[in-house]
Amino acid sequence: MKTIKLANGVEMPQIGYGVYQVTPDECERCVSDALSVGYRMIDTAQAYANEDGVGRAIKKSGIARKDIFVVSKIWISNYGYEPAKKSIDESLRKLQSDYIDLMLLHQPFCDRYGAYRALEEAYKAGKLRAIGVSNFYPDHLIDLASNVEVKPMVNQVETHVFNQQIKAQQYMDELDCRIMSWGPLAEGRNNFFQNELLGTIGGRYGKSIPQVALRWLLQRGVIIIPKSTHKERMAQNIDIFDFELTPEEMAQIETLDTGKSLFFDHHDAEVTKMFMGWR
Repeated sequence: MKTIKLANGVEMPQIGYGVYQVTPDECERCVSDALSVGYRMIDTAQAYANEDGVGRAIKKSGIARKDIFVVSKIWISNYGYEPAKKSIDESLRKLQSDYIDLMLLHQPFCDRYGAYRALEEAYKAGKLRAIGVSNFYPDHLIDLASNVEVKPMVNQVETHVFNQQIKAQQYMDELDCRIMSWGPLAEGRNNFFQNELLGTIGGRYGKSIPQVALRWLLQRGVIIIPKSTHKERMAQNIDIFDFELTPEEMAQIETLDTGKSLFFDHHDAEVTKMFMGWR
């Protein structure tokens, strides 16, 4: 499995399995399937309400804990120093682990500075091997990184062929922060699974549209967490190491960029109001 080295030297698998929108009842089975086909990174979050299922699946897998990279995220209702501190311990309990490999702040709203201080403290105590953020736009990231002791090592943002985050990745590189994609398959939006360009390129290699899109992200150094509840598709999504896109094909795929989110803009006042209702 290809890895990405974080700023503190921790090696993180470049591809993992994401459990967003996987129901708590189904999560244990899905994570078990993902581990069985070769995934060694699992991405969950407090807000997904399935950390317990991830923990059970890892425990039952027979795979050594050190060989599985676990990512979770603190939700905004747990922001502020004391609530975030307590929530980290609760996530550890649910995941049945003494440590979490990477813990992120899930959104750039509410008391993110207090919550980040709790991340720093838990990191120094060995409860977290690495820390970072999610959904932080360049202005959010630069501001936070300039005012903390341990800079974010990862920023997980919406990244796919239609919203490529090219400029945002440049800012992350300046801060020695790795880009991690959520929604690497655009959740099927914008007619993704029928995209003509991706289909044509895939035909040259005997690969599917999702495999081409994931390979394109991989070659850009993006960490990816494709999600499926079907074991055969999990296996297909990880089967992207036996071909390489040419520079010309990489450039062609860049033309698909719309430069906009297919989901929501964190600078939109109505989006902020929506998140405030989810505290």
